[in-house]
Amino acid sequence: MPRLVGLVGLATIASLFMQPTQAVVDPENVEFVLNADRAANESLLWGTYRPNLYFGTRTRLPESLMSGLIWFDASNFQGFQRARHACDQGDGIQGYGYQKHDGRTYAMQKINDAPSNIAITTEFIKIPGGEHGGDWGVRIHGIPVDNQHPSTTSIIYYFGLEGEGSMDITSQISRKGLRSPVRIEGDTPDLGDFEIEIVDGPLNRNPTQVVDGHDLSRTQWWGVEVDDKQIWRAKDIIMPKILDEARTRLSRANPEEAMTIPFSYLTLENALSENEGEVANLYAFQKVFHGEFQFDVLFRSASSQEKISVDSISRKLLQKKDEFRERFEKTFHLKEKGFSNKEIEFGEFLLSNLLGGIGYFYGSSIVDRSHHPMQDEETFAGEHTRPQFTSPYSLFTATPSRPFFPRGFYWDEGFHQLVIGKWDNGLSLDIIKHWISLIDENGWVGREQILGEEARSKVPPEFQTQFPHYANPPTLYLAIKRYVDRVSSHRHAIFEETAQLTFGSFDDPVLLNDLHLESPVLARAWLDSVYPKLRLNWQWFRATQRGHLDRFGRQAPHDEAYRWRGRTPEHTLTSGLDDYPRGEPPNIGELHADLMSWMAFATRLLKDIASELDKPDDVAEYTKIESEMLENLDALHWSEEEQSYCDQTIEQGAPVHVCHKGYASLMPLVLGLLPPDSPKLGAILETIRSEDELWSPYGLRSLSASDPYYNTGEVYWRGPIWININYLTLQSLYNNYMNTPGPYQARAKEIYGELRNNLIRTVYKDYRKTGYVWEQYDDATGQGQRSHPFTGWTSLVLLIMAEQYA
Repeated sequence: MPRLVGLVGLATIASLFMQPTQAVVDPENVEFVLNADRAANESLLWGTYRPNLYFGTRTRLPESLMSGLIWFDASNFQGFQRARHACDQGDGIQGYGYQKHDGRTYAMQKINDAPSNIAITTEFIKIPGGEHGGDWGVRIHGIPVDNQHPSTTSIIYYFGLEGEGSMDITSQISRKGLRSPVRIEGDTPDLGDFEIEIVDGPLNRNPTQVVDGHDLSRTQWWGVEVDDKQIWRAKDIIMPKILDEARTRLSRANPEEAMTIPFSYLTLENALSENEGEVANLYAFQKVFHGEFQFDVLFRSASSQEKISVDSISRKLLQKKDEFRERFEKTFHLKEKGFSNKEIEFGEFLLSNLLGGIGYFYGSSIVDRSHHPMQDEETFAGEHTRPQFTSPYSLFTATPSRPFFPRGFYWDEGFHQLVIGKWDNGLSLDIIKHWISLIDENGWVGREQILGEEARSKVPPEFQTQFPHYANPPTLYLAIKRYVDRVSSHRHAIFEETAQLTFGSFDDPVLLNDLHLESPVLARAWLDSVYPKLRLNWQWFRATQRGHLDRFGRQAPHDEAYRWRGRTPEHTLTSGLDDYPRGEPPNIGELHADLMSWMAFATRLLKDIASELDKPDDVAEYTKIESEMLENLDALHWSEEEQSYCDQTIEQGAPVHVCHKGYASLMPLVLGLLPPDSPKLGAILETIRSEDELWSPYGLRSLSASDPYYNTGEVYWRGPIWININYLTLQSLYNNYMNTPGPYQARAKEIYGELRNNLIRTVYKDYRKTGYVWEQYDDATGQGQRSHPFTGWTSLVLLIMAEQYA
C-alpha cells in the first residue's frame, strides 16, 4: 500500500533523518515511528471529508472514490428546484449538523429540512482493517417533519471515481430499475478491489404508479463517463439528466394526471450513457419514498478481514453511540459540572460539527509572486497583480463553516485545534502537520487555502489570489503550545508506559488518539519534524512584517517592531480582524500592537519547543528576543493617557498612537504576556468590565462602545461579539491571573466567572432558538449573526463549558 502513508507522513519521517545535526530517532526506533505514522494515516484514510456537502465521503488521496447525497421534495414539481446537495444558508433548513462525530470511525448527523417536509439522519460507521482503510457504511433515515401532510422524497446517492480504476453494476440490469440490494464492484490502484451494496430498509413505502415502465419500488439509476476533475459537480450533471427525462415523458403525458404524480416523472433513465470507448465513472442511484424511509450503503474492501453487513452496521452504530457519550463525558465532564442533558447534547454538537467540518482538499491555488517578499508596499501601490496557478498540493484541515467557508483558513485553524486536540491529540497533530507542510522555502504559508475548482467556486475572484508577503495571525502556535504543555504533563507517565506500546497497539483506534502523548519517542519525533519549518516561519515574520523605527525617529530600547502588510483603507484583512479600525490612511509607518503580541507569543513557544528538543543555543536566542519584544511592546504601544495598548501611525512625519480599545488592544493580556502584578493589567481589566467599553451582557465586544468607529461600516469587527477572542480572554484569566497571586487576582476571578456564564448562556440560548451556532453575536441582543452553522471557533464554547484551558 505505497500511498497510504501519505505524502505528508512520508515527508515527516524523512525529515527526521535529514537534520544537519545528529539523527533525532535512534535506529532501533525507526520502524516504530514509521509504523505509527502508517497506522495513523490508514485510520484516517476514509471519512466524511466533503464538509461543503450535507453528506459525502472520500479518501485522503488526491484521486479518490467519492460519494454524495442529493434529495428533493418529490410531491410537487417545484420541489425539484430545491434539490439539496451542497450546504447552503439559503436553503431554509431549520438546523442541521453532526450531533455525534468521533473524528475517525463514527458520525451521526440530523438535517431538519422543513421546506421539503423531511428530517434526515445520516449515520457513518467505519470498521478498520486490511490494507486500504477498512470497510465503511452509511445509514440514511428520513421521517416527515409534519405528519399531517403527505411526504414524498426522492433521494439520490452517487459514487464518482477520480483517476484510474473502474466501477460496474453487478446487479441484474433492468429498465424497471434495480432490485435491492444494488451491487457494484470496482477497483483502483490505491484502494485495490472493493464492492458496494445499497440495501433498502424493511418498512419503506414506495409509489406504485408506473410511468414508461419505471418501477419505483426499485432503485432507479444512471451511469455516465465524465471528466474525473468534474465529479464534484455531480448535482449539476445528474439533475439536468432527470429534468431531460421528465420533459420527454411529460411530452407524452396527460398534464392533469402528471401533476398528481410528479415523482414518477422526475427519475433517472435506468441506463448507461456510454459512447464507444467510454467507461462510466459516475453512477447515481435514486430511490423514491412515501413517508418514513431507511436504506444502507455498504463499502467493503477486499483486503478487510471483518466484512460490514446490514446486521453489523446496526449493532456497531448503537455501540459507537454509547462509546461516544462515555468518551465525551470522560473528556469534558459536563455532567459532572452540573450541565443538563440538553446542554450536554449542545456540547456534543459543538465538537461533532467541528469534526464533521474536517475535509481533504487537493488542487492548485492562485498566488501572485510578482513582488519580492521584502519589497515594501509603498513601492508597488496600484500595480496590477500577476496571479499564477501553483502546482497542485493537498491539505487536511478543519473548516470554519460548512456552507460559507468550506476551506482552510490559517487564522481559524489554530482555534479549531484547541478543541480537536483535547478530543483526539493524534488527529489534531495530523492536521497541524499538514498545515506546516505548506510553509514554503521562504517561511510563508497562504492565509486562505483555496485548492482546486470546487473550492474556488465558493470564493469571489477578487479574493482568490494569495500574496507571499501577506501574513496572518500564527494561531497554530496556540494549538502547538497546548501539545507541548500536554507532553510536559505526561512526561512521567509516558516514561513508565513506553515499553507497553508495541506494533500491536496500532490496531487500537482509541490508542491512536494519544500515541504522541504516551510515547516519548513519537513526541520527540513529531516536534523535531515540525520545528525547522516553524522556525523558518518565525524568521519570515521577523523579516517581512518588520516595522520601521529609525526611519521615523522612533525611540525604543530594541529593534523589534512589526506591522501587518496588506493594509487597505478601512481594512487589515491580514490581521484577521478585517475592518477593525487602524490608522487612516494606511501608511508604511504603522506599527501594530496585536502583531507585536503574536510575535512575542510565538517566540516564547519556540523557546519551549527548543527546550524540549535540547537546543540550548536556540533557547538563548529566543529568550533574548522575547525579552526585547516585551520591552518594545510597552515602549512603543502602551499609552499612559489612554491606559491601553495602541497601534502607531505617522502624522505630519511623526509617530503617534492610534488608540481603539478592543480586541487588538487586549492581545497582550489574552496571550498571557503581562505579569500578574503589572499595573497595566489592572487598567485592561477595567476596560474589559466597563459597560461603556467592552462589556456586554452577552460577551466582550470587539470594539469599545465609546469608540467613534463602533457599529460603523460593515460592523464586522467593530462591535459584535466573537467567541475566539472571548475564549482567549477567559483562558488567560484562568491560567495566568485568577489562580496566580497578585493585586488583581480577585478582579480577574470575578470577571472570569461573569464572562464565562454570559458566553455560555448567549450561544446556547440562540442555538435552542435557531438550531445553529453563529459566526458572531450582536452585542445589544445576543442574537447570532452572519454565517451559520459556524462550528469553527464558536465551538470553543465547549472548552469554556468544560473549563479546559490547558
